[in-house]
Amino acid sequence: MLNITAGIGNQIIITILSFVSRTVFINSLGIEYLGINGLFTSILAMLSLAEAGIGSSIIYNLYKPVADNDRPKIMALMNLYKKAYLVIAGVVLLLGLSILPFLDVFIKDTAVEHITIIYLLFLINTVAPYLFVYKYSFLNVNQKNYIVTAVFSVSSILSACAKIAILYFTQHFIFYLIVECVISLTTSVILARMVDRMYPFLREKLRTSLDPDTKANFIKNMKAILLQNVGTYFIFGVDSILISTFISVAAVGLYSNYKMLIDLCRTFINQVFSNMYHSVGNLVAKESEEKIYHVFKVTMLLNFWLYSLLAIMLYLFIEPLILVWIGSQFIMGPMVVLILILGFYERGMRNSITMVKTTAGIFHEDRFVPLFQAAVNLTISFLLVQRMGIAGIFTGTLVSALIFPFWTTPYFVYKRVFKQPLRHYFASYAYYTMIAGLTAAGAGYVNSLLPSGGLLWLLLKGTLCLVLINAVYALLFHRTREFKYLFGIAAAILSKMPKPTQLIARMTKRDRQLEVSGNK
Repeated sequence: MLNITAGIGNQIIITILSFVSRTVFINSLGIEYLGINGLFTSILAMLSLAEAGIGSSIIYNLYKPVADNDRPKIMALMNLYKKAYLVIAGVVLLLGLSILPFLDVFIKDTAVEHITIIYLLFLINTVAPYLFVYKYSFLNVNQKNYIVTAVFSVSSILSACAKIAILYFTQHFIFYLIVECVISLTTSVILARMVDRMYPFLREKLRTSLDPDTKANFIKNMKAILLQNVGTYFIFGVDSILISTFISVAAVGLYSNYKMLIDLCRTFINQVFSNMYHSVGNLVAKESEEKIYHVFKVTMLLNFWLYSLLAIMLYLFIEPLILVWIGSQFIMGPMVVLILILGFYERGMRNSITMVKTTAGIFHEDRFVPLFQAAVNLTISFLLVQRMGIAGIFTGTLVSALIFPFWTTPYFVYKRVFKQPLRHYFASYAYYTMIAGLTAAGAGYVNSLLPSGGLLWLLLKGTLCLVLINAVYALLFHRTREFKYLFGIAAAILSKMPKPTQLIARMTKRDRQLEVSGNK
């Protein structure tokens, strides 16, 4: 709960700063610079596939030795982690430099200057953190994500404030990127130093090597995750490249506003689930199938509640928000919104089952699925972009997801981990989705009864729909075992929180102690 609270607090800050920063960015530099920003982010995400598989595989192998406090094995794995990331940094740098001569292929109809310098700064900002990431990943395995979150929160605030000031006073994009690089590198160094102080044994000279079984398992999982992430990139990472190639860089800028709002919602929910991730890893390593299955059903209810709630809110309010925020010229239309939100919901509903799959070490069995999905995605996107425009690209992503991981991910988890019939998963999924659809229809009807207007009406309608959706869900689920489990956790946490009178008593006691200490 400490990790989740820190994560959500950080996300609230990031959300506010993202709106301010994006507004200043658009007003200072314009839609084309916004498109270049989104395009280079997508290209470098592709290069980061060199890292795919290394981190997840080693972190999976660290769960048991950390739980057993097996320091020799921890040190051996961390040493392997360090060497792997040094190689990764070099590979990403070389791949990034090799793309330089081909930038004109991806960029269509733009007047942005100094494209090469801008791209190189993006590349540096991608490569530099790889030199330190292995260190602070160890905090996540030890369920101390809140430390990483706190440091990144401070870094994000400083970075956003500095970049907003640069855009407002100078409108200089290159200086903006330089500041981002410096702050990002400084943050990574600070976190690495903190890990060295908290776990000094990691700096000791390595006296043992990894056993052959662990090495073999690491290499096997690494290859499998690499294949999965290559496929995943071509499913989710190429949208901006396709839009830039087939439509325009300005269209990438339009899409980036929708993507930012959807990603903020996804990241907000992931603050809950990513901070549960390593707890589930320990659960899978230690507990029985029945206990793991019960906790999964609890997380599936929580996952549905959060994702369907935000999916409905996004569908109803994303375009009115953009209209009030930056104007009608940035609207993309209801068809695009519907496809994006359906994709958001489908991908989000796989969150809890994917968490169990990953923490259980199921990497090898479905290693080719993302590649097949990517092939279908690209084929459909190429065909439909000619007829439907930008909506065709997003349709390819949604259809390919329904054909492959929608079925395969629960299949392997139910077979390998739960040893339960797969129909139980899809029965729950269908039931939840029916409830979400009916609730969305009701919220949409209530929303249509209220007048449209400025920001005040938007906030009023949003608050009303938020309360209505949560009330419907509470009414429907309050008798379920899963809801009672979640409610029990919340009640236990609230009971441990100090009351105002206790806080006053503690503060008074502390003041007296300080007074006595001062007199001495």
